[in-house]
Amino acid sequence: MKRIYLSPPHMCGEEMKFIQQAFDTNWIAPLGANVDAFETELAPIAGRKFGAALSAGTHAIHLSLKLLNVGAGDFVFCSSLTFSGSCNAIVYEKAIPVFIDSDESWNMSPYALKKAFKHFAERKTLPKAVIIVDLYGQSADYDALLAICAEYNVPVIEDAAEALGANYKGKPCGSFGELAILSFNGNKIITTSGGGMLLSNNEEQIQKAKFWATQARDSAPYYQHSEIGYNYRLSNISAGIGRGQLLCLKERVAQKKAIFNNYCKGFSDINAIKMMYSPQHCDSTYWLSVMTVCEKSSVKPSDIIDKLGKMNIEARHIWKPMHLQPVFKDAMFFSSFDGKTKESFAESFFNNGVCLPSATTMTSSEQQLIIDAVKDMFYV
Repeated sequence: MKRIYLSPPHMCGEEMKFIQQAFDTNWIAPLGANVDAFETELAPIAGRKFGAALSAGTHAIHLSLKLLNVGAGDFVFCSSLTFSGSCNAIVYEKAIPVFIDSDESWNMSPYALKKAFKHFAERKTLPKAVIIVDLYGQSADYDALLAICAEYNVPVIEDAAEALGANYKGKPCGSFGELAILSFNGNKIITTSGGGMLLSNNEEQIQKAKFWATQARDSAPYYQHSEIGYNYRLSNISAGIGRGQLLCLKERVAQKKAIFNNYCKGFSDINAIKMMYSPQHCDSTYWLSVMTVCEKSSVKPSDIIDKLGKMNIEARHIWKPMHLQPVFKDAMFFSSFDGKTKESFAESFFNNGVCLPSATTMTSSEQQLIIDAVKDMFYV
């Protein structure tokens, strides 16, 4: 059978119109009318006034940290249960990542965050920033988390890379914190093939980010540079893909929700399977449909992934928490639990979680095939 992918790109059919405009005007290089329009069209969807289209979401995090003056020796708190792109940029600036556990919602735990702040405050030092991740299309609990950060007067970067189209209490993901970032990687809910965006309500911040992202070229009649810059801007062709993709965003969100709900119904009679918990405050996109398997079950996540793989169906483990990564083995981690022997929520989700195929190109019969294949493993 043909391969069923985890979350492949899904074209709307309008992308070529914008790409052709780039060719017709010969704006093939970075920047151009599509880039400007993509920024203008997308920022309000995420509840922001301004955006800078960049070549990766990681680059948006990097520039966010620079805008907040994060530098060598500074501490930055970050969600542990996330993709490495959320925290790698901390190290780019020679700062020190400190990882925060999840709670039942899979996102950053207010309790663990408070514990981390208390620890650092007692030592008369505070982080320079906090990066809060909206995981798998689901927002974090911003009322609680922002209140803690405000108490210590520490700015927040919202990593909404996986959550475009989601909402927290009616406000769109991407609208929280001083700065926010999005990703348009090929597996995201909309794509530019590769890219991201930095979001802010402060025009000066965005203009500074664009300056850095275009090699920090000074306003001079020749190439002059007073600061170190980066080649981080999105191409005009890629932005054209994004403009076409935006036209289908609402449809894609509806499809992702339907896929998640079908899994919930399909596995409702298997007590050992639990779909990702979605708090009432969050209107998730379910960018990926994620489930956990009971620890006592004889069926393990690797068994499910292996079986589906043999059927030419892509599934995968959830993100391995950053505090468990070899590259960050010396980093501090604050758990949601006080006991030293109980594993963290992040570890538990990793040990027991599976990302199921969530392709909006998937047919209902293909999804039913996946559901039946997984259920059969628990009926043996």
